[in-house]
This record gives sequence, structure tokens and C-alpha cells, in this order.
Amino acid sequence: MKLTILGGGGFRVPLVYGALLGDRAEGRVTDVVLHDLDAGRLSAVARVLAEQAAGVPGAPAVTATTDLDEALRGADFVFSAIRVGGLEGRAADERVALDQGVLGQETVGAGGIAYGLRTVPVAVDIARRVARLAPDAWVINFTNPAGLVTEAMSRHLGNRVIGICDSPVGLGRRIARVLGVANPREAWIDYVGLNHLGWVRGLRVAGRDELPRLLADPDLLGSFEEGKLFGTEWLRSLGAIPNEYLHYYYFNREAVRAYQNAEKTRGAFLRDQQAGFYEAMQRPDAEALKTWESTRAEREATYMSESRAAAGAGERDADDLSGGYEKVALALMRAIARDERTTLILNVRNQGTLSVLDTDAVIEVPCLVDANGAHPVAVDPLPDHATGLVCAVKAVERQVLVAAESGSRTTAVKAFALHPLVDSVNVARRLVEGYTAEHPGLAYLK
Repeated sequence: MKLTILGGGGFRVPLVYGALLGDRAEGRVTDVVLHDLDAGRLSAVARVLAEQAAGVPGAPAVTATTDLDEALRGADFVFSAIRVGGLEGRAADERVALDQGVLGQETVGAGGIAYGLRTVPVAVDIARRVARLAPDAWVINFTNPAGLVTEAMSRHLGNRVIGICDSPVGLGRRIARVLGVANPREAWIDYVGLNHLGWVRGLRVAGRDELPRLLADPDLLGSFEEGKLFGTEWLRSLGAIPNEYLHYYYFNREAVRAYQNAEKTRGAFLRDQQAGFYEAMQRPDAEALKTWESTRAEREATYMSESRAAAGAGERDADDLSGGYEKVALALMRAIARDERTTLILNVRNQGTLSVLDTDAVIEVPCLVDANGAHPVAVDPLPDHATGLVCAVKAVERQVLVAAESGSRTTAVKAFALHPLVDSVNVARRLVEGYTAEHPGLAYLK
């Protein structure tokens, strides 16, 4: 089975390959094709993968190419993990937003809109090529903003594109752990929303909802990441556990101030850190896997550091430094390829799951997955406060899609102005001016 990874020179690709190395079942991936526009990055990642595969019988063969059509032909699965504009673009997204006093995080607020406006045209081109060159392939989208990009691609690939994120999985795992659930896989996580905008409303084990027990115990509630980040009083008030990214909404002023006071924004930190990794990999004698692992450990330990600092949440727990999106991707791929039916929280078309959104809106909910793809599970309606946020952000995503398709600068301004974290039409106009000045990829906005 052939797996094509778009953005194959990306830093997290070894996580995916490591997961593939542990899959010994019949029908596993035998060929991995890495595609990237940067041949140097491709070479660096290929060296890491070669060291990972050393001594592993039957390790998937790895090839690398800068030719997109060549990479896609004959693919059974396509992982899309591109970053349009690179980490330099992310750093610029943060800087332009902060100059206007608003959040510049890559998936939330102004930064997410800028990233989406750059990424959607490229993602749509990829979707069209997949439909032409590998019509039977399944596309698993890692590319942020994951929900928005998945929806853009779904207009050309239908249900054969599925978005993934490790945030809901990590959240469910943490809740199960503090509740003493022996096997988190046996827990049903009642999670619903959009990507990076969702809530856990229940965690059922053997038919019993254990979340009320957590919410009733302040010590237990304050013992894990979200309890520290949001505070136990606010979580009990919500009656749910929000995705960590909702900290940017519930504590927006504090988050913006923390970003402004930080020595470097997250994008600038990662840009410099990963530049060091790729520069080190230019040396023929560099220990590829060791260099990558040490860089990754620092990356994970500093995840959402600004928000944790603003909340006084301290350092991340060691158990939360293991990532997980590669495991979600492998489970999804196995379920489709082998009809190993499972339940995963995924980004898929709504299909009537949330009545406040139309059928084609991509949402993030538990899905039953089999050989025919991912099927969203019926969920209870969201409370009013959550419905308001979900509908507002989905409306913004739709304006981004319209702007990307039409090239309308006016529509791009509207997308920024309608976002709950951008508080002024004039600020929206200045954001568009700032972003188009920074990013050549936004020259299509007229």
C-alpha cells in the first residue's frame, strides 16, 4: 500500500513513520513517498527516517520527490501536512496581529484567517490533482487550520477527505487518566464543536458518565492541564471541559498580553528552533535521529507556553509530551484499509449532526470509521454559548473560502471583521493591509 505525505520535509513526519514501523499487520503501508518543495528539507527528514528504519524488518520503503503529480499517482492514502509560507509565514502572522493588539495564533483569530487565506488555494489545487491522479485515494488532512482546509478540499473530494487533530484525543486521555479509567479506549468521549473549538461534555465508561464526578471534585479537576489552564471554577460553571484552544477565547486579553510580553512568539521560536535542526542536518556526520529527538522534546515541552504562563499553569506534565496525531492517522488509515471498525474524533462533513449548521459544514465530532470512511455520530445540541461561538467561527471560515475562490479583498476584510477576536472593522482593514504586504501568496486578493 502506498502512502504519500505532502509536506514530507516537515519536522513531524518522523512521528508518522515511527507509527508505521510498529504496524506489522497484513495490508500495512509498504511504500512511503515524501513530497516537499524544499529538496534540502526532504533530504534531512529522509535521513531521520533511514535511521528509524535501521534494523526493522519490512520497514516501509521511502522515496522523496519535489514533483507533486509524481507523488500522487497511484497513492492509496495521501497525508496532507503542508505549511504554506513556512514558519516564517507563521511568525509574520503573529507579528502583524499583535501590532494591531489582537491574537495571531496560527489557527485562532487573525492569524488563523491569514493562514487560511494563504493555504486554501494551495489545498484546493491539491484536491483537484488527487481527484484526477488518484481518484480512489483517501486524503487525511493534517494541514491547519484543519477544519477550514478540510472543508475546502471536501468540495472537490467529498467524504474522501478527513481532517484529524490530536487535541481532542489528548484531552480525552487526560480526563480518563485523572478519573482512573484503566483503559481510555473503553471510554466514550462526548466531544463536539469545530477544530480547536470544541468541548468534552461527557466521558462514559460502561454506560456511566464519569464527567460529573470530575467536575464535583475541585482537587481532581485542578490536577490536569485544562484544570490548570482554565481554572476549576470556570470549568464547573461551563459543566464541560473545553479544548485547550478555547483559552484564547475565554481569556483573550490575558493571552494577547502574554504573546506581546513573550521574548518570542510561538511561530518565531519554532522557526528558529527548526532552522537549527535543518542546518545541523546539512553536516554529513550529524546523528539524524538523535538531533531530531532532542529538538522535538524542546518543541513539545514549550507547547502553548504563553497561555500556561498567563494562567499560571506551570510546566506541562510529562505524560502530555508524547503528541498523538500520528496514532490517530494510523488508526484512521487501518480502519479504512482493513475495515477495522473503530471510533475516532475527526473533522468531517456535518451531514445533519449539528442542526445549527448545514450538511457540508465540516465539524469535529466522534465518528464511526469503517471501509466506507468516517460517519459522524449523532450528538446532543450544543448549549447556547457554544452554539454562538461555533456559528460565528463557521461564518468566518465560509468568508475565507469565498475570498479564496473569488480573490475578493473586501470579503477577506469581512472574514477578519466578523471574527469574535477581532473587535473592529478598521482593525480588520489594517490586518488585510499588513498581511498582504507580508505575504506574496496573498497577492491574489484584489
